[in-house]
Amino acid sequence: MSASDLFLGSEAGDAAYREAMARAIDAVVETVADRDEPYTGHSPQALAEQFGAPVVPEDGVGPDAAIDEVAETVLARSVATSNSRCSAHLQCPPMVPGLAAEAMLTAANQSLDSFDQAPAATVLEQRVVDALCDLFDLPNGADGVFTSGGTQSNFQALLLARDRYCHRAFGRDVQADGLPTEADSLRIVCSETAHFTGKQAAHHLGLGEDAVVTVPTDEERRMDVDALDRTLADLTDRGRRPFALVGTAGTTDFGAVDPLADLADRATEHDLWFHVDAAYGGALALTDDHAGMLSGIERADSLAVDFHKLFYQPISCGAFLVRDGEDFRWMARNAAYLNPETHDEGGVPNLVAKSVQTTRRFDALKPYVAFRAVGRERFGALVESTLELADDAAALLDDAEDFELLSDPTLSTVVFRYRPRDGMTDEAVSRLNADLRRRLLADGRAVVARTDVDGVTSLKVTLLNPTATLDDVAAMLDVLRDCGRGTLTEQGASA
Repeated sequence: MSASDLFLGSEAGDAAYREAMARAIDAVVETVADRDEPYTGHSPQALAEQFGAPVVPEDGVGPDAAIDEVAETVLARSVATSNSRCSAHLQCPPMVPGLAAEAMLTAANQSLDSFDQAPAATVLEQRVVDALCDLFDLPNGADGVFTSGGTQSNFQALLLARDRYCHRAFGRDVQADGLPTEADSLRIVCSETAHFTGKQAAHHLGLGEDAVVTVPTDEERRMDVDALDRTLADLTDRGRRPFALVGTAGTTDFGAVDPLADLADRATEHDLWFHVDAAYGGALALTDDHAGMLSGIERADSLAVDFHKLFYQPISCGAFLVRDGEDFRWMARNAAYLNPETHDEGGVPNLVAKSVQTTRRFDALKPYVAFRAVGRERFGALVESTLELADDAAALLDDAEDFELLSDPTLSTVVFRYRPRDGMTDEAVSRLNADLRRRLLADGRAVVARTDVDGVTSLKVTLLNPTATLDDVAAMLDVLRDCGRGTLTEQGASA
C-alpha cells in the first residue's frame, strides 16, 4: 500500500476514501443502527479478551480488514443509541444531518485556533454563535465559542467570573500574577442538585471544592430562593466572598429548571456573575410550548448549551455564550505564530483567545447543517414530542403496581423504583434496584441508569429518542419486570 492510497488528494487516495467510508457506513447500519437489542450484555472482562491482537502490528492488515474487525469487536458491542430501549443517560441518537456534518468536518480537518487553518470554519462558527445569542435573547455585544460540552463551558464561566471578581475586588490580574491571598474566601453558589462540574471547576481553578456552597431545593427540586437568600446573608456575615451564582436549566436526574428570573434578581442585587448551565434544557428555546421555562436566561452573564443532548447531535458539541463579549479579555492571550496582536488590528478573526483549547474541532458545522436541514419549527417539534413521551411514560409508571414513580418529569428524565411488594423497606428496595440494574446491563435488552434519591437506589430513564413510542417504554418496563423477578429469585436463594 503506497502513501497515495492513504491520503485524499490523488485518484488512488480519493477512491480509497470512498471505499472506506462506504464500508464504514455499512458497518454502522448493520451493527449499530439496525440492532434488535441496545446492548450485547458483554462484561468488561469479555470485552477485553477480544482485543488480543497487537494494536501496532509490524505489518498492517489493510483498511477493509481493520474496519471489519472494528465492526465486529467495537460497534457490535457498543450501546446502540438509536435503539428505543437505550435510555440510560443524556446520550442521544444523533440525527442524520449531524452525522453527515461529522464526516465532512473530520475529512476537512480544520483547526479553529487560527484563521489560516480554518478560514470558512472560523467565520461560520461566529455566525452560529451569533444565532445562538439571538436564540437566547442575549443583547448586542454578546459572544461565544464552541466547546466540548457542559464541563468545559461551566469551567470557562467560572474562570471568567473568578478573574473578573479578583480584578474588581482586589485589583489583581490573576492571569499574570495568580490568585490573591484572599482567594480562600471566594465562594460559588449553586443548588444541591447542580452538576458536579461546578465543584470540578472550583478544584481546577485552585479554589477547592469547599468553595462551592450548595442551596437546598424546593418540592419541585429547583433551587429554593428563600434558602438562597439565607445562604447569601450567611456568607456575608461570615466574611465569605460569593462571586458567582450558578443556575441550572435541566438537572441531570430530574431535569429541574431553577427559577432563573429570581436568580438573576439575586445576582444583580449581590453583584454576582450569573451563569446558567443549560447543557440539558437549552433546547427548550427552540420550542413554542416550553421556551417560557427558560425565562430569565437572557439576563445571564454566561450560559452553557450542549448540542449532543436534546439537539440530537453527535458527541462532542457544546457552546459557551457570554452576555458581554468583552469578558473574554480575562482569558485572552496572543501567540506570535497563531494570533499576533496585529491580527486584531487587521480584523482577522481570533477564536483561540476565547477558548481553553488550542487545536479545536469544527463542531459548529453539526448544528449548522442540522438547523439548515431541519428548521426551527420541526426541530422544536422533535423536542416537544420527546418531552411528551416522558410525561406519558411517567403516567404509565404511576399506574403500575410494581413501580414507584418518584417525580413528574420536567424535561425527559423519569426517575422511579422497582417495588414489587408492599411493605418493602428502603434498604431492601435499594438492594433490589442496584442488583436489578446490574442484571439488566448483562441482559442487554434495555439500558437504564441508576441514581440515588433520598439515600435510596433508584432507576432512571432519559428519553432522548424522538422515534421512540409509549409501546417502546412499555416493552422496556416488561424487560425490567423480567429481570426484576430473576433478581428477586437470586436474592432469595442467597439469603
